[in-house]
Amino acid sequence: MTPLHIRDHGGSGPPLVLLHGAGRSLADWDASASALTIGHRVLALDLPGHGRSPDISPWTFPAVVRHLADTLDAYGIPEAVVVGHSLGGLVAVEYARAHAGRVRGAVNLDGFWWGRPGQYPGAERVGELVRSSAGAIAPPEYIEEQVAHAARYGIPSEHAEQATRAAVRPLPDGRWQTLPERKAALEMYDELDRLGALGVSAWLDGVDRPLLLVQAGRPQPPTPTMEWFDDFLARFAQGLSAELDGLSRTRPSITVTGIDATHAMVLEAPEAVAALIAGFVRGLPG
Repeated sequence: MTPLHIRDHGGSGPPLVLLHGAGRSLADWDASASALTIGHRVLALDLPGHGRSPDISPWTFPAVVRHLADTLDAYGIPEAVVVGHSLGGLVAVEYARAHAGRVRGAVNLDGFWWGRPGQYPGAERVGELVRSSAGAIAPPEYIEEQVAHAARYGIPSEHAEQATRAAVRPLPDGRWQTLPERKAALEMYDELDRLGALGVSAWLDGVDRPLLLVQAGRPQPPTPTMEWFDDFLARFAQGLSAELDGLSRTRPSITVTGIDATHAMVLEAPEAVAALIAGFVRGLPG
């Protein structure tokens, strides 16, 4: 097995492993990682098919978890707190399920899919939308477009450009290959649908490690000509909040909190994200 691409941010203390979202890379974590090295050994990884990590086929959560475990073994990390944003949050929980003896706790930063079939009208339309652009070849101006989009969230242009470049691969003709490439991206979305169809409560059954579940507290900026999508996200956020509240009252190992940020929280509010993670780790037993 070829190890996943890893960035060791240094620091000393309990190891933290940081995982990014779909179509992103470990560069998203740079600002939060700097804050977390005070009191922690911090490592960030590119998930399979993302950034500079190798592809896997098929792209499945069990395969991703195996690659993560093998990479941490190769790097001499026997135990860690695993932290993930979006897709990475789901991977963090699945890693805690599969390797409970190696995980002190896991943090899921807004990593929730679109619910059980029929639970949120519009979810199928969202699925079609993300699949239509999966693994796309982007035009030469893609980086500039993404930096302009990030500005709507208050993300500094320098950070946005660095993170965007790390998440794509340049092509000889000046265009950009978005990652994962199409085959792996479609397999990834199939896996997300599979876990999402369980519903959050059923999905988390059997995970006995301490979990911190963080939900974005602010909606993303409105999407021009896509009011239906904004309405869908609002309904989903309301339903998810109610489900998470129920979990926090019935599952002592689960802590639920919000953050004053959108789904882009890792780039948008890195210091606040780091503070939530550090507080959770301080409260872990042992």
